[in-house]
Amino acid sequence: MSTTNDIWVYAELSGKEPKKIALELMSKARELAEAMGGSAAAVALGPGARTAAEKLAQHGASVVYVAEDERFGSVLATPHADALSGLIKEKSPRAVLFGATNSSKDIAARVSARLGLGVIADAISIQVNRNELHVVNPAFGGSLLVTSTFTDSNTAFIIARAKAFAAEERPKPLKIEELKPVYTEGPQARITGVVAQPEARVSLEEANVIVSGGRGLGAPENFKLVEELAAAFEAAVGASRAAVDAGWISYPHQVGQTGKTVKPKVYIACGISGAIQHKVGMQTSDIIIAINKDPDAPIFSFADLGVVGDLHEIVPLLAKEIRKRKGA
Repeated sequence: MSTTNDIWVYAELSGKEPKKIALELMSKARELAEAMGGSAAAVALGPGARTAAEKLAQHGASVVYVAEDERFGSVLATPHADALSGLIKEKSPRAVLFGATNSSKDIAARVSARLGLGVIADAISIQVNRNELHVVNPAFGGSLLVTSTFTDSNTAFIIARAKAFAAEERPKPLKIEELKPVYTEGPQARITGVVAQPEARVSLEEANVIVSGGRGLGAPENFKLVEELAAAFEAAVGASRAAVDAGWISYPHQVGQTGKTVKPKVYIACGISGAIQHKVGMQTSDIIIAINKDPDAPIFSFADLGVVGDLHEIVPLLAKEIRKRKGA
């Protein structure tokens, strides 16, 4: 397959809006395409795709391929794979970026199998080197970071973590191309209903401040210290894998290799050692503050501010001071 230097994004939708990760990938696609002398494009499928195209263009898409057939909203993966497979065969982009969501990973797997294309998953960095794409992803539970590239010139599939890249607005004139995909016939899995998990007060993905707790809290009831500090900051509550595995807090709060990747302005780690598995999920925070009684904890090697002491004393005092300064 002879490819162009264009970089595409499969832009997963939430209603008539692109998901936040799609805008992050769009910004990265624009950067990569410019470095390779190509252009960035997006593929938006489902009711509301034309409306979503406007935001994608604001984040660097030179063209947005859209199809609004209701099947994209009611059938799982198959129509999306049909449309994307046909479009890739026709246009041959250098790479397609997917967000690491359940739906996008399903679609990427189906299309790569149909077309025999290579996939690198769990990407946290993508760079251009001598006109090749070099992808960094964690391996062995996050203990290593591996840089990989593709051994042929076929279209490359890259599945990237949320928050791995910043969403930056650099508008392009909106150009829309309507798709008329040919759909696979036969039995297909359909969406019959959606049950939404209750939203947290502040989501980890969107939070400017995150307060996380780890095994150093000592007991599940002590997580209230983290929650009270988070409430004082109007922040999100995060956790290490150790705290989640111990049953002290639910999995949606987990930050790290097997949890969420976050990029807040301030990340406060309470009783978290800073093992590489946790580090890869929060290391791009603007400011990292660590509170730990162990002066040799790994987290102090990359924290911007470290407080050595008993978090059971420090955290309540910090929450009290924050409330005082806010007049609460």
